[in-house]
Amino acid sequence: MVAPAQPARPDRLPLGNDEAARRLERAAKRLSERGENVFRVRAYRVAAETVRALPRPAAEILQVGGRRALMELPGIGDRLSLTLEQLLLTGHMPRVEGLGDSPEELIATVPGLGPELARRIHEALHVETLEDLERAANDGRLAGVPGMGAKRLRGIREALAGRFRRAVGGPAAEPPPVEDVLAVDRTYREQAGRGALRTIAPRRFNPTGEAWLPVLKTRKNGRRYRVLFSNTATAHRAGREHDWVVIHFEKDGAAGQCTVVTETAGPLAGRRVIRGRETECARYYGLLPDGNQAESQIGPTG
Repeated sequence: MVAPAQPARPDRLPLGNDEAARRLERAAKRLSERGENVFRVRAYRVAAETVRALPRPAAEILQVGGRRALMELPGIGDRLSLTLEQLLLTGHMPRVEGLGDSPEELIATVPGLGPELARRIHEALHVETLEDLERAANDGRLAGVPGMGAKRLRGIREALAGRFRRAVGGPAAEPPPVEDVLAVDRTYREQAGRGALRTIAPRRFNPTGEAWLPVLKTRKNGRRYRVLFSNTATAHRAGREHDWVVIHFEKDGAAGQCTVVTETAGPLAGRRVIRGRETECARYYGLLPDGNQAESQIGPTG
């Protein structure tokens, strides 16, 4: 006799359609109890109905078509597509939507971070989501929080990279060589500076609807690249929206992304560096010719 299939654990990521729909319904109930706008409450209920009725996993739709594919679903607009994306991948809805856990509780879900350290991180860096935390882990800010040693920081980076880049179950692309990424970054910034690239009008941080964000699509050594400046709240707060460059890459159906920044301190200060690959960049620039300098000396510093 074949044993009946066991139901999926509700906290297994990415979330299944039924669990995601239940959480959207709970969100709608919470909004209603707080007296929020009835149209907003209804939007979450419609989203729950849409997700529950899908013929295939919402996470699969996201993995294949990105957030734009979610926006094409009935009743899922720009704002809700972002909420649904984070719900599917992390099991949480962002604090900016007024839903889910507090920032400290959300941060504490990451392996290696307890409640006290999560509180210190939020107070020091004002991160609100796990995506904000991932950026802080890779741009050097998290390293400055008391109690954040090099080993713990590496573990957090790995945990967050797995959560955001591989949670949907698609194949993870092998990272391109450092020299290829930095060459693509250099080409993008040169062409953007000359006004030689097509520009798009981002939805976020663009109240006038101006088409200002340059986009580069190119190929190098068998990989396809799509490149643009980072248009995130963190980049704007830091004044780095024309410095941080997000590079999406794809090869043989496997995709990934990375961010290139200008390092501001330490041995790599003034150089273009790939977040999370500082040691490789140091070797590329000839700062680790013998491979014997401690990695902790080369890690991100801000």
